[in-house]
Amino acid sequence: MGYVSAVPVPQPRAARSGAAPSGARRSLAAALLLGALGSTVVLLSAGQIWAEGTASVGGGTVPVEADGGTVTGVPTALAIVGLAALVAVFAVRRTGRALVSGLLALSGAGAATAAVLGAGDSSALDAEAARVSGNTAAAVEGLSHTVWPYVTAGGALLILVAGLFALRFGMSWPAMGGRYERSGAPRPARRKAAAAATTDPDRPEDLWKALDRGEDPTHGD
Repeated sequence: MGYVSAVPVPQPRAARSGAAPSGARRSLAAALLLGALGSTVVLLSAGQIWAEGTASVGGGTVPVEADGGTVTGVPTALAIVGLAALVAVFAVRRTGRALVSGLLALSGAGAATAAVLGAGDSSALDAEAARVSGNTAAAVEGLSHTVWPYVTAGGALLILVAGLFALRFGMSWPAMGGRYERSGAPRPARRKAAAAATTDPDRPEDLWKALDRGEDPTHGD
C-alpha cells in the first residue's frame, strides 16, 4: 500500500506574502493620489472668488468681491503643510511616520473647517467695501457666496482621507532610504573580496594592480 506524505504547506504562506505587498501598494497609491489631488484642489480653489456684493459710493453702488486668500489664508497654509507631510511620510519610520501621518490628517481637517467657516464670513467684503467707499463704517450690501469655499473643503477632506490611509497602512509602506541602507553598505567589502579572489600572485600585472589598491598581494600565502 502506498502512502501520500507531502502536504504543500508553504503555498498558502506564499500567497499571503504576495497579497500583503499588493495591499500596501494599493493603499500607498491611494494616499498619494488623494493627498496630491486634495492639496491641488485647495490651492487652486482658494484663489477663486468666495464672496461678492456691492458697496455704496457717491450715491451709487460698485461691485466688491473677495477671494479665498482674502477671506482666510488657513486652507492654503494647511494644504502646503499637508503636501510636506505627504512627502515626509516616506522619509521617517515607526513613531515618526505615525506622527507625520497624524499631521497630514489634521491638516486636512483644519483646512476643511476653515473653508466651511469662511463660506459665511462677511468681514473680508466689509473691509473691501470700506476701502472702496472711503468710509470705515461702510458695510457690504447684497452679500452672496460662491461654491468655491465648499470646493476647498472637499479638497481638504481628500487630504484628511490620505492622512487616515497613512495612519492605517503607513507602517507597511517602504521608507525612502531603506533600499540604500540595505544594499549600499556591503558593496565595498564585496568588491574587495572579489578583487582579492581574482589576484593571481604568479601574474606580475595582478601584483601591480593589488599594490595600486593598497593591498598586500603576498597576504595569505
